Amino acid sequence: MAPKLTVEQPPRAASAASVKRRSMMASTVGNVLEWYEWSAYAVFTPFIAKALFNTDDPVSALLSTLAVFAVGFLMRPLGGIVFGRIADVKGRKFVLITTMLMMAGGSLLIGLMPTYGQVGVAASLLLLLARVAQGFAHGGESATANTYIAEIAPAQRRGQWGSIVFVAIFGGSVLAYMLGGAVTNVLSASAVAEWGWRIPFLFGAVLALSALYMRRGMAESEVFDGQQEDQAVKTAPPLDRKKIIRSILMMIGMTAGITAAHYTWTSYASTYAITRQGMDPQGAYWVTVFAQLIALVSLPFWGKLSDKIGRRPVLIGFALAMIIAQIPLMSMINSQPWTLFVASTLALLIVGASGALLASVLSEAFPTRVRTQGIGFAYSLSVALFGGTAPYLNALFNSWSLGWLSNIYIMILCALTGLVVYKLRETRGIDLKDA
Repeated sequence: MAPKLTVEQPPRAASAASVKRRSMMASTVGNVLEWYEWSAYAVFTPFIAKALFNTDDPVSALLSTLAVFAVGFLMRPLGGIVFGRIADVKGRKFVLITTMLMMAGGSLLIGLMPTYGQVGVAASLLLLLARVAQGFAHGGESATANTYIAEIAPAQRRGQWGSIVFVAIFGGSVLAYMLGGAVTNVLSASAVAEWGWRIPFLFGAVLALSALYMRRGMAESEVFDGQQEDQAVKTAPPLDRKKIIRSILMMIGMTAGITAAHYTWTSYASTYAITRQGMDPQGAYWVTVFAQLIALVSLPFWGKLSDKIGRRPVLIGFALAMIIAQIPLMSMINSQPWTLFVASTLALLIVGASGALLASVLSEAFPTRVRTQGIGFAYSLSVALFGGTAPYLNALFNSWSLGWLSNIYIMILCALTGLVVYKLRETRGIDLKDA
């Protein structure tokens, strides 16, 4: 019997693959913490408002409004653009470490800052500054993480690796809500209002030290390094600016339905169940957490599927499924928590099919020299226009007894996503150096 031949992987190749896996893990852990710190503010907003603002003080009340607006609708897109430019010039690793430091610093400041009762309106100003810094950093983190993971991933597994970015989005949110539930269950309401609301922010700042240590050992993207070498010897081809502008517009349209559906089912559905259907808040809260956990587990499978059959079929499938399911799923929600669980789980599984592919599709749409800038502008702007406003528009339409209109709005945006994807070329497995 002939001896079985084995092909050993060269040590240098094995070492490079190991470094890439560690780099992916370092980026992901940091990204989870960024989304955790972002979500923790939403979880503890009622307690923060009482501690750091005063509705009887018009200046403080105005700052309360601006704190939410500035971060949600202004600073994230601006951070994506500014840090996107920096990432395309100085490197992805540099930005990922910088944004981690900014988010951690913001969390530490929130966790330690004095209350309104101690320093007056200065407390409101400090919170505004902290959230502006975090929003700015968050926009840069999102754009750069999408670019970095896609660039270090093996070309034939880019969809599966890229899905990790959306895993971090769900993971950070789930972590924040679980810690929020633990704090509010263990401590009395008065203790949470007095000092317990600080715990998640201090916890996040401490964990960020571990993430920073991991990110220090990350490898820079080989795609970025190769581009820098080409520019140094002046062999890089000129940029096609018309093509870049078209890619930006296409990515804004593609992301519109994805982000609107995502924020509707992660941020608004539970609010709708509580305020419009009379569901118990604790029940609504926990079933939403479990629905997000199930969707989180599905993400790598969606990414792997796109590596096998292509990005376009999966994304078009998302658009069609969401158009068909939006009205039936929202209509099934009543006062029973199980209805929200079933509806949210199915909706988020559909949303996950598109979210898992964002990193790969966005990265495959832009050349290396402007990749993070392009993603930072297109993705952040689309999230601000269509994602951040989705919960507000849903609530507004329902307050007018026009709930059907909010469903139509989501369906129209998903139709836009499907149309854009139909016009996109298939990019599965392309070499990002030549994108």
